[in-house]
Amino acid sequence: MDIGLRFHKDMLVLSSPVQAVLERFGVDTQRDMEFTMLFEPDTLEKAYELEALAGAQCIVTGTAALTPARLAHGRMEDRAEELAQVALATVAALRPQHILVEVGPCGLPLDPSSKASLVEHRDQYARAAQLFARSELDAFFLNEFTTCTDLKCALMGVRKVSDVPVFASVAVRDDGTLAGAGNGPVETLEEAAAVMEEYGAQVVGFSTTAPIEAACDLVARLRAAGEGPTPLPVLAQLVVDEDAGCYGNPDAMVDCAAALRAAGAQFLRAAGDATPAYAGALVAATLGTDVVA
Repeated sequence: MDIGLRFHKDMLVLSSPVQAVLERFGVDTQRDMEFTMLFEPDTLEKAYELEALAGAQCIVTGTAALTPARLAHGRMEDRAEELAQVALATVAALRPQHILVEVGPCGLPLDPSSKASLVEHRDQYARAAQLFARSELDAFFLNEFTTCTDLKCALMGVRKVSDVPVFASVAVRDDGTLAGAGNGPVETLEEAAAVMEEYGAQVVGFSTTAPIEAACDLVARLRAAGEGPTPLPVLAQLVVDEDAGCYGNPDAMVDCAAALRAAGAQFLRAAGDATPAYAGALVAATLGTDVVA
């Protein structure tokens, strides 16, 4: 089913990052994620199988580092197309309802006042998206962006080469400011949502370590930020930190899912250190339910 046909209708859960499971298998994902994709596909397949068994309707590929700059950092730039196809094939073999291809920030220094810098960033994301030009996927998932300028470059890059739907998400602090402002001007979730809407995202989202009450407030802010009578569907990601934070137990996701649905979110995800059990709890709490209008 075309995922666009489900917008504003079914509650849907995104799979948690497979990195948590791979770490439990003994994989150093910071160093060896791409190596595992290419040379230990059975290990990667087992991690995805656990996410699929949890019931997540949308399986997210582990391709956040597929921009040329990040691949070059791991000396994998010559294997980009192979990595893309292996990651996609591993997920597709599980026959999920929907496949989301994740693309994360490229990590290059960005000068908003430099046209050359902006073009370089845009092309980083265009080249990553181009790797999937002949592939079947339901959406690109631009995730964990921390500045509006980088997010804009990513959206422009993807739209340069593809008309596949785009989910976009930014990392925010408890108060809804973007996590990457640094010494620059403070940017808000509403400003990021405006960029998402203007540059062609179909789903707007955020990730946060904030308590569930604050996360629900962020959902409400996004619901109010969209132009026109019907704002874009909202993705809420709760970042699990096993050593701290509010989401140290998968059972907590049941009440969180109900609260986020009541606030108006459609897509839910447990991120960070979350295991498949977290995704399973979100699915159990929302299966068969519709989005709250």
